[in-house]
Amino acid sequence: MVVTGTHETIPVEEIELDHSNPRIRKFLEMYGDNPTPEQIFLALGAGNDDETERQDGPTFQKLKQSIITNGGIIQPVILNRRADGTLVCIEGNTRVALYKDFLSNRTPGSWSTIPALVHHEIDDAAVHAIRLQVHLVGPRPWDPYSKAKYLHELRHKEHLPFSTIVDFCGGRQTEVSTFIDAYIAMETYYRPIIADDGEFDTTRFSGFVELQKPGVKQAITQAGFDFTDFATWIRDNKLFPLRTVRVLPRILRNAKAREVFLKSGAREAEKLLEKPEIDKNLQDADLGQIARALTEKLATLPYEQYQGLRADSTGDTVQALLDAQASLSQFIKDLG
Repeated sequence: MVVTGTHETIPVEEIELDHSNPRIRKFLEMYGDNPTPEQIFLALGAGNDDETERQDGPTFQKLKQSIITNGGIIQPVILNRRADGTLVCIEGNTRVALYKDFLSNRTPGSWSTIPALVHHEIDDAAVHAIRLQVHLVGPRPWDPYSKAKYLHELRHKEHLPFSTIVDFCGGRQTEVSTFIDAYIAMETYYRPIIADDGEFDTTRFSGFVELQKPGVKQAITQAGFDFTDFATWIRDNKLFPLRTVRVLPRILRNAKAREVFLKSGAREAEKLLEKPEIDKNLQDADLGQIARALTEKLATLPYEQYQGLRADSTGDTVQALLDAQASLSQFIKDLG
């Protein structure tokens, strides 16, 4: 449990940036243990890799200008005072780094101290809880790759049980497990085929999340390929946009579409796939009617049909259901 901290005004020169922060650590792995301030800023200010969040969320430059305009921050940073008295930033590294930069560059304003919520000698579990609440379900999300990296470390290095991780960050165990599996797959198959580690593109992570969907792995192996081939397709933009991973099973089952895919990518191959005509009554029905009809259909589905769908997880019906699930999830998310 996180014990309530105390609100204090802290000299910024006394605060250490948190090098165990996954966003910073990702940069340290590329540039070593002594990154320049510019590299730290890039690591902290890179923002989210997801295209929607890049467009809609706050950027590093916007945050910087907002702090200058307002003469300071509104939300306190969160610090941990260790047993030896030193202070490390748990949450708010970007803002602390900006204050340090303003101070060293003599930016007009008062930047020598910063508002902070100071905890005293909290343990690793409490630190994890703060990070997860703020960055996985809170207002300042990490990019998906960094989330997955942190979840993987909590599970496989800190050996936290799934139940504890889920309690910290909300959601479901299946979602946490999918992110961890996607991170492992990306590190296992994608990183080794990147010649220069600086070219390791974390924005491709969602493709490896799609790889975990039912039927995709099976379709790849049944077609005579392996997951290094999949990573190569990701690297070479054969699977672009990354949502086309969902239709990969259908592409690989179709000889002509597969040939076009290997040559020109999934977008061109998808054009060759047959799209069954939709009954006009269904086209004219409203969303509520369609949703209720699907719910009723699933509730009354004969067991033999259910078993048939399970046995053919790469079939057209299952893939159509997965496409519908993805579209519906995004639609509901957009509705808020």
